[in-house]
Amino acid sequence: MAELDSHLLAPARLKVMTMLTAVTEVEFAVLRDGLGVSDSVLSKHVATLVDAGYARSRKGSHEGHRTTWVALTTTGRKVLRNHVAALREIIEGID
Repeated sequence: MAELDSHLLAPARLKVMTMLTAVTEVEFAVLRDGLGVSDSVLSKHVATLVDAGYARSRKGSHEGHRTTWVALTTTGRKVLRNHVAALREIIEGID
């Protein structure tokens, strides 16, 4: 049986991870607006994912403004895939 990952139990972190699967990297503000959270809330979630090795972030500029870019790592993609498999196993028996 696949295992749930404790880092992905927070709904916002799971959403960040799933959003990152669709892009090579994304601007911090796009993630923030997509999740509907404040900068500080998203910053804490991204830091947790970066510390776990599931995401990476880099500073850069976009349209003349300093910004942070966030991307999924290979490890993050694998962990997310396993987490989703565990969720599917859990809900498999539901009518």
